[in-house]
Amino acid sequence: MAEGRVVHTADRTLTGRQLASLLTPPPEGRFGYRELARAVREALLDGRVALRLRLPAERELAGVLGVSRTTVTGAYDLLRESGYAHSRRGAGTWTALPEGQAPTALGSFHGEGTATIDLALAAPEAPAAELAAALAAASAELPRYAGTQGYHPYGLPALRAAVAARYTARGLPTRPEQILVTTGAQQALSLVLTLLGRPSDRVLAENPSYANALDAMRGRGLRITPVPVTEAGWDTGLVEAALRQTAPRLAYLIPDFHNPTGRLMPQDQRREVARAARATRTWLVVDETLTDMALDVPAPRPFASGVGGGDGEQIVSVGSLSKSCWGGLRVGWVRAAAGVVTELARVRITADLAGSVLDQLVAVELMDRLGTILPARIAELRRRREALTAALARHVPEWRWTVPPGGMCLWIDLGRPVASALSARALRHGVRVEGGARFGVDPGTHEHRLRIPYTLAEEAYEPAAERLAAALDGAPGRFADPALPDWVA
Repeated sequence: MAEGRVVHTADRTLTGRQLASLLTPPPEGRFGYRELARAVREALLDGRVALRLRLPAERELAGVLGVSRTTVTGAYDLLRESGYAHSRRGAGTWTALPEGQAPTALGSFHGEGTATIDLALAAPEAPAAELAAALAAASAELPRYAGTQGYHPYGLPALRAAVAARYTARGLPTRPEQILVTTGAQQALSLVLTLLGRPSDRVLAENPSYANALDAMRGRGLRITPVPVTEAGWDTGLVEAALRQTAPRLAYLIPDFHNPTGRLMPQDQRREVARAARATRTWLVVDETLTDMALDVPAPRPFASGVGGGDGEQIVSVGSLSKSCWGGLRVGWVRAAAGVVTELARVRITADLAGSVLDQLVAVELMDRLGTILPARIAELRRRREALTAALARHVPEWRWTVPPGGMCLWIDLGRPVASALSARALRHGVRVEGGARFGVDPGTHEHRLRIPYTLAEEAYEPAAERLAAALDGAPGRFADPALPDWVA
């Protein structure tokens, strides 16, 4: 079985066992030809199975799955008919994507004007007044930089100083030299994985976890060791055992309002995890992008502030302004030891040289306005969370969830493993929603879960819940998506 849900093959051929390990099994436990075609399609869209790979021979896959060869033949026929595979005479069947179809990771980034309600992206709109004021102030500052080359691989000095000052004010003394400004938190994480990890290195990650982070790990060939995060939070005994047994090179954690569960790691558990990572010389990569989204509790202090480590501690933190301000402002950062920041800047130059000066000037202005922006954002998210939970309680009362103390999402328990099928049907009813498998380390996990953000306007949740209920009941869809063939439903 391929660890980390990604397969790298030199001859571009999947074996039957490799493909079977990457497929989400149907609720009934046995594949029919439609269920098998759907499972391969989902694995392609999720990135578990790469494009332009040769699928296993029909007889081989039938033997591994314990189904008839006719079942596999029918599934391959459906995949070819819908554009997810093509055949070469004498060379087998190869994976593909139909024209116009995007992978799951890109599915929510659709054009304006769609009738679909998007419950897949956990990203609020910008604080309009504050953004306009920040943009005006930044535009006035920009001419001072126009006479320079404009490249700042470490980040604009004023923004590095502002980020460092915020860490210091929150209880973690930080110098500007310890900050690298990046194009969002996703680039920050990608740079850290590139610098500190090598293909086949082990990385410990929570299960479930942030889907784009897991994709970044898989894309670099890292082998993921999962540790569970449940309704009760973290079991530090399991985390310590995983660290001892596998001694991973890296451990990726979201301790503040964990995405997608919304859990908040207690301070004593943070110390235990840091102590265990120190013993195995594991780099802790701490994602703090949701730290400011404290809805019912005080905002947590930075992870590194309370675990007894100094500047030399193997702790790297990533953050951004995407949740507190706006995702359209692509500004994030890494906080680490100054030497690590220098090495990250060297890696960063190969990616994009430097970030936008104008965006960084806007970010400086917005950070100065966080005292106004954050209270309004938190109050807004509380109202939206209440609107979402009320609408779901009315239309799908059988679903269960724990209201998180912060963050931006509900982690819904459907009570049965139907999330992938429901997500496909919901799209036909005009709602885009992510099934729990998208956030799982291993295929087939969290099939009884949905992640639903509360980042849309309050009035969106009543029609969204109505459409989800209709999809759950199997009512005919009103928003047919031509990119989805009938057999997916």
